[in-house]
Amino acid sequence: MAHGVDHADPVAISGSILAPSAPIDPDAAWAAFVSRDRAYDGRFVVTVSSTRIYCRPSCAARRPRREHVGFLADGAAARAAGYRACRRCLPDDVTRDATAVRRALTLLDDDEGSLSLAALAASVGYAPHHFQRLFTRATGLSPAAYARDRRATRAAAALRAERNVTAAIYAAGYAAPSRFYADAAALGMTPAAWASGGSGERVAWCEVPTPLGALLVALTERGLCLVSLDEGVEALAALLPAATLVEADAGERSRMLRWVGAAAVPLDAALPETQRRALFLAAVRAAARASA
Repeated sequence: MAHGVDHADPVAISGSILAPSAPIDPDAAWAAFVSRDRAYDGRFVVTVSSTRIYCRPSCAARRPRREHVGFLADGAAARAAGYRACRRCLPDDVTRDATAVRRALTLLDDDEGSLSLAALAASVGYAPHHFQRLFTRATGLSPAAYARDRRATRAAAALRAERNVTAAIYAAGYAAPSRFYADAAALGMTPAAWASGGSGERVAWCEVPTPLGALLVALTERGLCLVSLDEGVEALAALLPAATLVEADAGERSRMLRWVGAAAVPLDAALPETQRRALFLAAVRAAARASA
């Protein structure tokens, strides 16, 4: 039987991806400005001819008349046109914020569990509580939630490589088995079963179209065991060769669709595609954990 992707409309997801290089649509930009949509911060700046200032789309100031408003690509273009930055919304800080979030994501990708919020925020030059809000707004996850997901991903990778639980604990850099087992709870089966290729496990799967591409989702009776972009059931079979793979029934598919629908695609247009994809997968896994 062919296992093609369901070409129905992508599942509704609580966010969308913004292309940084897309031309500015004045009507869409005005609508974003009127609604103070933070998702458009960093995609363009708003110029106000009556005051000669430029703002973020989400600026909290009272909205000027439409005929006084224009849209430019960034602060540099606005300054070249004779505008100055708004002192209320500090539009030039958008680039600094985005750079800090990208750097923090990279640090968390490489961290083995020792990086606190205070240390993470200090490493990118922000106060902890402010950076917590900034990171969560840009990515849809808290730093702690993303760090937890990265650890679980490393645990799964170590088990795939080692096929031995004890060896995987040390290969993944864990100082204590208890932390490893806590993170491995996201596998949908015991670490020993995962290391053995899913021996004795029934794994139901389906493919879901999303704004980021085809999403493979698989679960066991314990919960989600895999979510992956641009991989089909063949990849699942290679990962868990000893498991019994079945197409999800209606109830299982509905459950998986709820997880995907609850996940927020990162809205920050400045985030690289690789980071947006990793964050989306992390959000699906977080939604599955929350529903357990």
